[in-house]
Amino acid sequence: MALPANPDNGGPKGQLTLELGHTPSHDAADFLVGKGNALAHGRIMAFPHWPDPVTLLVGPAKSGKSHLARIFADRSGARYAGTGDLEALATEGGVVPVIVEDVDRLDYDEAGLFHLLNQSMREQRPILLTAREDIANWPLATDDVRSRARRATAYALELTDDIQLSQMFVKLFGDRQIKVDPRIIAYLVARMERSAEEVVSLADLMDRLALAKGTAITRSIAADALDRRRIVHGGASQEQDWDTEDDE
Repeated sequence: MALPANPDNGGPKGQLTLELGHTPSHDAADFLVGKGNALAHGRIMAFPHWPDPVTLLVGPAKSGKSHLARIFADRSGARYAGTGDLEALATEGGVVPVIVEDVDRLDYDEAGLFHLLNQSMREQRPILLTAREDIANWPLATDDVRSRARRATAYALELTDDIQLSQMFVKLFGDRQIKVDPRIIAYLVARMERSAEEVVSLADLMDRLALAKGTAITRSIAADALDRRRIVHGGASQEQDWDTEDDE
């Protein structure tokens, strides 16, 4: 991601260090349960005791749909379906669970999805669908798939409070093995654009800024990241509003 221009970035010392790779944890124990996702989490954890076979998780990017799908895969042995796999899965039949991620965004075969949902409902085959949009907004050519999808038990994933945003920061920094002062996280949550996607962007940006400076993540780095993100969103930069004498 390109960063907005900064006078401090003019020479080699100011160039951002390449980020070291990190692997986010998708373990069940690392899923952060809050008011906005508790029902969806409960549904996944209730497997195999589902009263109906098809579950739909709906939520914005970075809201935890893929994390819950991974938990479901670990619990059920589910197969992830590719965009061209649905017709074959329906034809082979059986009750091996299937995960269809981003069903509203990827170019899945519509007829294959129709047949897979029918087969699932006929043979009680567990299917987990994930989507960003409600079913009414899916780009479908016919109402046949829409009518079948509406039979799914649907759960919305939302970020509803400061605690959940704070927990997302803790998890993302933990994935990078970085410890951050809780007061810095509170400062970020109070001033950031309130979305899961923005948490991911800020955590990544602060990590890279700290690497570039060779320091821990400080409040001044948090302020710098917020200012850069405001520029990306078309807003004005704001001055720091704290005493920075203990930052470094």
